[in-house]
Amino acid sequence: MKSVAAYCRVSTDGADQASSFDSQKRFFDQYIRAHAGWTLYRIYADEGISGTSTRHRAAFLQMLEDARAGKFQLILTKEVSRFSRNILDTIAYTRELKRFGIGVCFLNDGIHTLDADAELRLSIMASLAQEESRRTSSRVKWGQQRRMEQGVVFGRAPYGYRLSHGVLDICPEEAEVVRHIFCLYGLERKSVRAIAHALEAEGIPSPSGHPRWSAGYLVKLLRNEKYVGDLVQKKTITPDYLSHARRRNCGEEPLVILREHHPPIVPRALWERVQEELSARRLRAPSPNSPGRTYPLSGKICCARCGAPFLPRQRTDSHGRVYRRWSCQTPGCRPGITLREEQVYDCLRQALATLPLPEQHVAEMIGTLLRGSLPSETERLRLERELAGVEKKLDQVLDACFSGQITQRECDRLCRHYRQTVKQLQTRLEELRQSAVSPPDDGRVLTRISALLRRAGADDEACLLLLAKASVGADRRLTLQLTGLPYRWTFWLPCRRMSATDGDAPSGER
Repeated sequence: MKSVAAYCRVSTDGADQASSFDSQKRFFDQYIRAHAGWTLYRIYADEGISGTSTRHRAAFLQMLEDARAGKFQLILTKEVSRFSRNILDTIAYTRELKRFGIGVCFLNDGIHTLDADAELRLSIMASLAQEESRRTSSRVKWGQQRRMEQGVVFGRAPYGYRLSHGVLDICPEEAEVVRHIFCLYGLERKSVRAIAHALEAEGIPSPSGHPRWSAGYLVKLLRNEKYVGDLVQKKTITPDYLSHARRRNCGEEPLVILREHHPPIVPRALWERVQEELSARRLRAPSPNSPGRTYPLSGKICCARCGAPFLPRQRTDSHGRVYRRWSCQTPGCRPGITLREEQVYDCLRQALATLPLPEQHVAEMIGTLLRGSLPSETERLRLERELAGVEKKLDQVLDACFSGQITQRECDRLCRHYRQTVKQLQTRLEELRQSAVSPPDDGRVLTRISALLRRAGADDEACLLLLAKASVGADRRLTLQLTGLPYRWTFWLPCRRMSATDGDAPSGER
């Protein structure tokens, strides 16, 4: 008895193809039973799978595994196009099966792979099947292009919309969340991480139903043009009809762009404002993974090559001690120069020791800076800046409402929030003024100044108050500039002290 297997496939899962699928299985079952000496091992069937690739054809791959295990001696299939529409796959797999002594019989094409001239005829039929697949793919793409131009939406609906038969409709509950996100970013100028925390605090679930929101998802949401009523399709393309691999459209095919295609969730003025803010923040951010914490040297060390600020990274030395190392993280720059915070402090102390100014003048300057940095004064200045910022945001909300960028309902909600914040800040400022602290301890301040000038102490706070800017070049040159002084100091890393020079001319460049 010869054990015989059969393989059938349909490329779609429609009702008409399902009927063909069932009829193929009934045909093979009857065909094998009608031959004496044959016994049916199994009918392998892939439903709704394309024949241009074998990657997702589970039944086909299982059939190959069973063939290698010698579970049957012959495979029946209707025609070459059912077996594969890729000529390379057709030849490769039939050759492999032939090595195991297993033939493939294509009934409609009259080809049996164990015959002498089977491969020639099989190559011709496989080429025709592949060409037909290419033509089908071309027709489908052409039809999709025409439907896109007519406004039919392909793909999935974004958060805030529902997609039905190619038409986008607004989901009111989700649309309210989308407007809230755009207002928080464009009007209140909050970061995406702060927006994510705010949504989580309000108990609003993410589109996936998870309680946590992703900052990366919020950036994509803010960039999605569908929320302003526009439609841009063909952002991704399938250049190879055999592999079906999708990738970004980088200009290979024209985009299909339709303005005011569907009802918007966000007014155009607010959406454009958010896009400008996204672009501005991306330019200000030197690196996508820049740390969120602020350190004393943050913003004071910059790259002499690209101008971007150095970013810190935590490191551990061989003795297990944690330290911070600063370097340029701008893509395409990265001069490869890193420095530790201790190097900056040491260079700053050496610079102070070479100041060509009377010690009394330096002491007065440092004392002024230290007095201005006392906690009460710093808190007062911070509260005043915050109050001015909130009042400015309140004016922006009113302007946005008058210009139609936001609804009256959203305007009322934001105004209530900002007016409450203004009252809280004014109350804290008044409490701070009423409980004015006693005059600063001049003796403590002068002690810190004297220790700093004699390099007898490690007063990093005073050092950082004096440091205005530090730049690092690719030649391992560190340049320091102090607050209120027309001098610059140049050091070579590791710290080899150079002389202080007047103006902008560094030492050694006479």
